[in-house]
Amino acid sequence: MITGDHKDTAVAIAKNLKIIEDAKQAITGKELEELSDEELKEKVKECSVYARVQPEHKTRIVKALKELGYITAMTGDGVNDSPAIKSADVGISMGITGTDVTKNASDMVLADDNFATIVSAVEEGRKIYSNIRKLIQFQLSTNSAEVITIFSASLLGVTILTPAHLLWINMVTDTAPGLSLGVEKAEKNIMKKPPRKSNESVFSDGAGINTIWQGICMAILVILSFFIGQYIELGRFGIFESSDGMSMAFLTMNFIEMFHAVSMRSQTESIFKLNHFNWTMLWAFVATTVITLGVIYIPFFVNLFGFTSINLKEFLVAFSLAFAIVPIIELGKFIRRKISKNS
Repeated sequence: MITGDHKDTAVAIAKNLKIIEDAKQAITGKELEELSDEELKEKVKECSVYARVQPEHKTRIVKALKELGYITAMTGDGVNDSPAIKSADVGISMGITGTDVTKNASDMVLADDNFATIVSAVEEGRKIYSNIRKLIQFQLSTNSAEVITIFSASLLGVTILTPAHLLWINMVTDTAPGLSLGVEKAEKNIMKKPPRKSNESVFSDGAGINTIWQGICMAILVILSFFIGQYIELGRFGIFESSDGMSMAFLTMNFIEMFHAVSMRSQTESIFKLNHFNWTMLWAFVATTVITLGVIYIPFFVNLFGFTSINLKEFLVAFSLAFAIVPIIELGKFIRRKISKNS
């Protein structure tokens, strides 16, 4: 709390709000003037209430906190708050009582002048950032699976997926389920997580490693689907072309990306314990499934893409292999939670 009020008033309010427990945690502007910049850095570690301060004092406090590595947010409504609001990482002004100067200097304007709105804004920001990370991991891991599949097919000398198949997958299957991750609601414990570092990468906390191993797992399942389809069609395994195998691989790749999007609703928690339902993802899943089945079974698209209309047995095998990514990712999350809990 940084205020121009008397120290006794500030201490009484701060104690009532549980900001401090002892008056020793409060300091006045006059006392602050007697401190050097280095002494102030040590003092801000102990003090949480600043009374009888001037505009220049506020700026010094913000500067000291920033130099200690803290992310600072400064709120205010008057013209004298503008320098400190401008120097803070996040400047917040009051929308109703705030002056135009203060609003122009701030990064965020509270339209209702309610401090609780700041909490809602932080939660919304965390949700958006979390959804961006989910979408990035989803897109990179599925694209990695496609690259690994094509690379493996080139080494083996067979055609598992053609460029036209990949174009279709990227335009249809990647798009709708991926976009539905962007409207995912905030997880129930999102505000209990510690703040992330300002220089933290989107691939931190194991996201980069997860992207790699998930992509490898999906590629293995798709390649396995191709060879199973080959065996069902020709009665033997081998390094040769198979229209049934290619059709099953295509179907598996489509469904595996949809199931992967479902698993990505949370990067750490089990999807079976989430406290909300993503209806957008459900409709994206249904729409993508209908379109994919049309490609496999409508004669025009079957001929266009070089497929074979696979039978029920082949469909169930391809679907089961795709669904297998869900328990695989859930197992990975479970292991990470156990390691994190024991560390």
